[in-house]
Amino acid sequence: MPPDIDRRSLVKAFTASLTGTSLEWYDFAVYSAAAALVFPQLFFPDSDPLTGSLLAFSTYAVGYVSRPLGGFVFGRLGDVIGRKQVLVLTLLLIGVATFLIGLLPTYGTIGVAAPVILVLLRFAQGVGVGGEWGGAVLLSSEYGDPNKRGFWSSAAQVGPPAGNLLSNAVLALLSAVLTDEAFLGWGWRVAFLLSAVLVAFGLWIRLRLEDTPVFRAIQERGEQPAAPIGDVFRTQGRGLLAGVLCRIGPDVTYALFTVFVITYATTAVGMSRGQVLTAILVGSACQLGLIPLAGAVSDRVNRRAVYGIAAAGAAIWPFVFFPAIGSGSTAMLVVGVVVGLALHSFMYGPQAAFITEQFSPRLRYTGSSLAYTIAGVFGGAVAPLAFTALLGAWATWVPVAFYVVVASLLTLAGLALGREPDPAEDEEYLVTLGGRAAA
Repeated sequence: MPPDIDRRSLVKAFTASLTGTSLEWYDFAVYSAAAALVFPQLFFPDSDPLTGSLLAFSTYAVGYVSRPLGGFVFGRLGDVIGRKQVLVLTLLLIGVATFLIGLLPTYGTIGVAAPVILVLLRFAQGVGVGGEWGGAVLLSSEYGDPNKRGFWSSAAQVGPPAGNLLSNAVLALLSAVLTDEAFLGWGWRVAFLLSAVLVAFGLWIRLRLEDTPVFRAIQERGEQPAAPIGDVFRTQGRGLLAGVLCRIGPDVTYALFTVFVITYATTAVGMSRGQVLTAILVGSACQLGLIPLAGAVSDRVNRRAVYGIAAAGAAIWPFVFFPAIGSGSTAMLVVGVVVGLALHSFMYGPQAAFITEQFSPRLRYTGSSLAYTIAGVFGGAVAPLAFTALLGAWATWVPVAFYVVVASLLTLAGLALGREPDPAEDEEYLVTLGGRAAA
């Protein structure tokens, strides 16, 4: 364990990392629901229903497109001024923007300014998210033993299922106690305003922590980079490419089993939305344990092997999944989604450690943030639209399955390009910090 860091601080770092990414995915899940249920009526009323839905979902896409900007801005700052300070800024940015959406007047009150402000707030959220992930990973992993980075860095990876479960619980509660009119009138705002609770808890944890031992050692030695973005592209381009490619498969797999499955199962198979959401919730609940387990396994076994086997499984599984649910069996749907998300977990759990290990400690925040945000545009943002277009054009699931195959092959290429972990890089800095502390 790093010098002068007790177990309590390590657990705080893990919790701080988990809180931020949970807020991020809570926000995205709540926003997705609002974009489908209320935004077309409240913010785009002059459009026909289809155009209104497209406009609402376009603001969702803005949250992905703006991420690379956050990766560039906050990733650079994280390597220059520190992980902790930047993570406080990103959490505030995401939280304030989400809270303000809950207070935003509708089109009927302030006219065209309402959808314009909505898009701007969505853009701000995306910028914050772009800088959040890389720092959240480093906050927990750089506090922990570098030989156990897979487990400690998985804190940030638990955020998606935790955020999705929390958002679904809030939305289910609101739906149970409110009429449709009440939900449309004010109930949807409650889901956004509740994000303040996560923000307050996350800030309370983060403000009580010191910066990571690795960054403090870099600071002690005066080795913060002057131009980290340029340094990453100039000296660590291979690591950046490996980090981008390795994320494509997991992002596409997650989009298939949490987003597109709702469209396919309800329209092509005839299942109810409730059946599909139940399957997704069960799969997400399983991920809460599977993701840290996968990270821990990757510490004991070759990380690339664990990641690669799961990517190969993800390429094969759609060819089993789609025929299996064709009969409309709820049990097969639940099993299919759970297995799909389990394969995603064994890619996603080791992913944070694998990506950060592609970059030297002094460039980790920048490199990791760029890899995460660039890949998100080509993976998670595009996949649901591509799946829907392929299903519409071919009227069969087969092209969708081959899309997943291509994404998985790109991930395997990224894993092949990547380098093995080198804990000695961290240990060199931690020895310096320990020596200064002893002196």
